[in-house]
Amino acid sequence: MIWKNTSCNNMKDLEEKTITKEKIYCGKVINLEVHEVLLPDKTKSTREILKHNGAVAILALTKKNEVLFVQQYRKAIEQVTLEIPAGKIDKDEEREKAAIRELKEETGYSVKREDLKKICDTHVALGYSSEMITIYFVKDLEIESKEELSLDDDEFLNLKKIEINQVFNKLDNNKFTDSKTIIALQWLRGQMNGHI
Repeated sequence: MIWKNTSCNNMKDLEEKTITKEKIYCGKVINLEVHEVLLPDKTKSTREILKHNGAVAILALTKKNEVLFVQQYRKAIEQVTLEIPAGKIDKDEEREKAAIRELKEETGYSVKREDLKKICDTHVALGYSSEMITIYFVKDLEIESKEELSLDDDEFLNLKKIEINQVFNKLDNNKFTDSKTIIALQWLRGQMNGHI
């Protein structure tokens, strides 16, 4: 493949300017908008956009080198999935605070803000959605709450603890299809050389 050498002087303005915006649906988690946009070549097009408050996810490692996962049914794909704990951010909630809350609600494990390490921000499906997930890492968890998990009214899940070598085997065999989980586990594998 031959790549053209494009200098900065030849760079084009790629912004799509919004002409009109119509809200089609306002839901509990997402809003759907249809935007009429002006393209860089001055023609018009339509964009269907899901607006989302954002979410957090937590890659959590116990002192026994187990990764915490939640197993839950995802209606959009009609499957039970295995994912790292995650959840949406409440209105005006700080991302770190949301991560601490979600980990406690979904796994029973408590963590302090200073123990969280940010891995990255990732846009889930930036072709049509504004949702951005911030992924955090925490290690050396050891005490799980004996209380019932504090799940949302319509949330049902199973907590799974899987030894890290088994996790990487599942990763290599494409047993995870959730993008935030894959990103987090690939990051963890890369860090293992540095002995987290």
